[in-house]
Amino acid sequence: MSFDVDIGHFSLQGPRERNEDFAAAARPAPGDATRGVVAAIADGVSGGGAGREAAQTSVMSVVADYHGAPDTWETSVVLDRLISAQNAWLADHNRRRQGARDGADAPLAMSTLTVLVLRGQAWMLAHVGDTRAWLLRDAPGSTTDCVQLTQDHAFEEAFQRSRLTRAMGLDDRVRVDFEQGELRIGDTFVLTTDGVHGVLDRARLLALAGAHASAQAASEAIVNAAIAAGTRDNATALVLRVNGLDASRFEDALLQGRGLPALQRRKVGDTVDGYVITAPLADTGVHRLYQAREIAGGALVVLKTLHESRAHDAQERAMLVHEAWLASRVAERHPPRGEAGFVCTHEPAQPSAFYTVFDWHAGVTLEAMLGQGRRFAVADIVDGTIAVARALARLHRHGVIHRDIKPGNLYLGDDGQWRVLDLGAALSGSDPAALRALHAGTPSYMNPEQWGLGDAEPQPADAPGDLYALGVTLYQWLTGKLPYGEIEPYQGGRFRRDPKPPSRLRPDVPIWLDQVALKAVALDPRQRFETAEELVLALERGASRPLAALAGTPLLARHPTALWQIALGASLLFNALLIYWLLFLPR
Repeated sequence: MSFDVDIGHFSLQGPRERNEDFAAAARPAPGDATRGVVAAIADGVSGGGAGREAAQTSVMSVVADYHGAPDTWETSVVLDRLISAQNAWLADHNRRRQGARDGADAPLAMSTLTVLVLRGQAWMLAHVGDTRAWLLRDAPGSTTDCVQLTQDHAFEEAFQRSRLTRAMGLDDRVRVDFEQGELRIGDTFVLTTDGVHGVLDRARLLALAGAHASAQAASEAIVNAAIAAGTRDNATALVLRVNGLDASRFEDALLQGRGLPALQRRKVGDTVDGYVITAPLADTGVHRLYQAREIAGGALVVLKTLHESRAHDAQERAMLVHEAWLASRVAERHPPRGEAGFVCTHEPAQPSAFYTVFDWHAGVTLEAMLGQGRRFAVADIVDGTIAVARALARLHRHGVIHRDIKPGNLYLGDDGQWRVLDLGAALSGSDPAALRALHAGTPSYMNPEQWGLGDAEPQPADAPGDLYALGVTLYQWLTGKLPYGEIEPYQGGRFRRDPKPPSRLRPDVPIWLDQVALKAVALDPRQRFETAEELVLALERGASRPLAALAGTPLLARHPTALWQIALGASLLFNALLIYWLLFLPR
């Protein structure tokens, strides 16, 4: 069943002069149900219109921007960043408002905020203040429970319960409560302001929400009941009813993968669900890859599964699921010419074993072509680097770090499209703990910061590290050599000199491309490209707007101990001369 949520919200001013409550909800774009539904409710704290301002901006900053975040980000990460940014804006706005009044009392823009996200097979709440969220769920015995999911951030004393201990805009930093749980068909969520739950108890809310077929009718009934009960505040209710779920989430695929048996070794002609094996492709000791053909459609695919020795390793299973999930998020089924970027995945309808399915593309890796001595024209190298850089830009916009860019993972298909392979070591924020702890990457393509040279601590892989690895690949593509030579695993690189300009090793390389390649692999990270888009722009502009030549890296920056070595050498020479003078020269 597709993702289906009925949403309704209603608000009345009540006895107050103005309505300072605000609520809103947003559905995902058509065809993108995996992003889920986001809903939020807020209650303005201050008077003079400032409370309404805080409530409205707090709700809309989350609801309007939630679906714009990369869908590889965890829901809690998205909510935390959006709420923190809005709180910082409100706090700064309040400081400026007070400063404009020369210290005189000014109405501060503050509000409560409760945000609910329904995504995949789970719900998540982010909560600040005393607005509340309730879950109505059918329990065994044909009864329905009404559970309060949030805790009020207010003083416990009866005469101070209207005073909040946490609110949006109260302090420079806001502490957000997060709650999550499993989502079921038939669940009803009710978000209320204190003008509602201050006069309606749990049983009354349960009865009102359950007595109406639509979410809109339920929200109106709840608010009208609060007004009739004599509330002294604005009354707002937001109701969401879950009628259908979406299962295409990484966590759901992971749960399914854990329960499937391992795919046993197959030979040509064997069938796996709706596929027939046509050729074995690779056996790495960790994974097995087969070429297969769809029995129904006839299209060629690649089946990737775990080697028998790793088939029951839960972490290896999670990492393989994560790779396929990432590919499904960043790859495009029908990309524009020259912008393929990644290999798409397929989701088996009813898999009988644990495996993942990728599109098949005939072609060869850059590593294989360079190993065969193929010489590329400079223009073709520039075009290929632009295509890979654009793929990395898309990856980084999703918050994903590849961690192993190298010629062996760049693949030129027979269709002329460059693709980035092997997302198995990539980090997305949803990655398994074992994957994040894995020291991934190929030493010769890792930036110096990851080695922790000198007294510096090793730094984790990041997006600039992918760009550095692409810069090393570009240099090798042009010259056939690595800029800093071959680097052995778990040893500091030989970062003792600046690399030679590629034009010295290949005269047909233009000077402007020298500057791009050298900037991409500069020893000083501050001199490198900051984003993939910046690298693409430099390559596209070419000679029309060349980059400035980089200054040579100082000796002390390349070799921090050089000064001490020079001082030691001078001291030894001076002492040798002194000894010679004392022993052999006449006095």
